[in-house]
Amino acid sequence: MELRTIQAKRDFNYKTFFLQWEWLLVIIFIGVNILNASLSPYYMNVDSLRDATMGFLDKAFIVLPMVLVMILGEIDISVASTVALSSVIMADLYSQGVPMGLSMLICLVVGTVCGLVNGLLIVKFKELSSVIITLATMIIYRGIAYMLLEDQAKGQFPDWFSFFGWEYVKGIPFILIVFIVFAVVFALLLHKTTFGRRVYAMGNNITASRFSGIQVDKIKVIVFALTGLMAAVTAIFLTSRMGSTRPNVATGYELDVIAMVVLGGISTAGGKGRMIGAIIAVFLVGMLSYGLGLVNVPAQVLLIIVGLLLIFAVIIPKLKWNKKKLRKTS
Repeated sequence: MELRTIQAKRDFNYKTFFLQWEWLLVIIFIGVNILNASLSPYYMNVDSLRDATMGFLDKAFIVLPMVLVMILGEIDISVASTVALSSVIMADLYSQGVPMGLSMLICLVVGTVCGLVNGLLIVKFKELSSVIITLATMIIYRGIAYMLLEDQAKGQFPDWFSFFGWEYVKGIPFILIVFIVFAVVFALLLHKTTFGRRVYAMGNNITASRFSGIQVDKIKVIVFALTGLMAAVTAIFLTSRMGSTRPNVATGYELDVIAMVVLGGISTAGGKGRMIGAIIAVFLVGMLSYGLGLVNVPAQVLLIIVGLLLIFAVIIPKLKWNKKKLRKTS
């Protein structure tokens, strides 16, 4: 036992561990908070920081399954339209007399079905990329939402429905508690289960995975269905926070979500990345946006900063890989 412990310590490379992308994200996150605190005296108010999470955590639910999607080497750009359609159907059903609880359940079913359709189309038409298929469904889902409500808004939900977007449990925002629960579940699913290992294997080499007996089509369908389900969860929290819904809600969410996932260190080619990186990226971008908003910095500046961070997120792993390649050849 002692020999194994000694060998494990020898095998552990501290330099490699602390040079991981996630640690760099932590450093950037600390730097963002220091910068925000220096720009605004109101930033370090505990109540304000706590409340700030309500402004960006709704889209964070979609980040969790999008990590799985991108590790597979796929992408889903229909998530924002799925949010809109799920929200619109929920509001429309409630306005027609359906109980709010049942309307919320149907909202979750609608989102899951949208994701299921994406997954089935992707595995059925393998010659088409997931970008093309989800681009088509993005237009279709948003179009259906406009057909249902046109350009009108639906609201007047029961008072208790606002609890999801605005209330606290023992001083902690309810949305933050729910996100932490889902984040733990998805992290365990990806890193501690056979399903997660198969997702990584498919992202690295889907052909080898298929020949090794992995049901690649089934896993893809499940992952896309989970993405649709979490888009519906986002729809519930977003609708609760706004108090009403329109067909154009969540516009641009797909780009925000993909940016957070890539910034979190998830490889765009598939097969690499960790859930913790994406979670850190969610709070990094969210708190950066909140801090810049306090000092009335234009939203375009935030886009530029996030864009620069994305470039680093893509370039740094390639530089490390090229460095290793040069060492092997020399």
